[in-house]
Amino acid sequence: METLVKNWDVMRIVRLLAGSAIIWSAFADKQPLLGLLGGMLLLQAILNVGCGAAGCGIPRPTNRTTNTNAEKSVDDVQYEEIH
Repeated sequence: METLVKNWDVMRIVRLLAGSAIIWSAFADKQPLLGLLGGMLLLQAILNVGCGAAGCGIPRPTNRTTNTNAEKSVDDVQYEEIH
């Protein structure tokens, strides 16, 4: 039993309880779309996936090259006047 709940944190338990309650409500109210939402929460809890407070952010690159084409400054941009 200890190995079953070894890696369970608070948010994983919240997802499990919320998903169970939403699925129960979906069956009681005959709402299939609500059941899909509950199923997604249950799936996140079972597989231990999901976003935390800052878990879905894109990681910053550690080394950046200077003065690449994508990082031109505002002064380097050239505009052409169209009549």
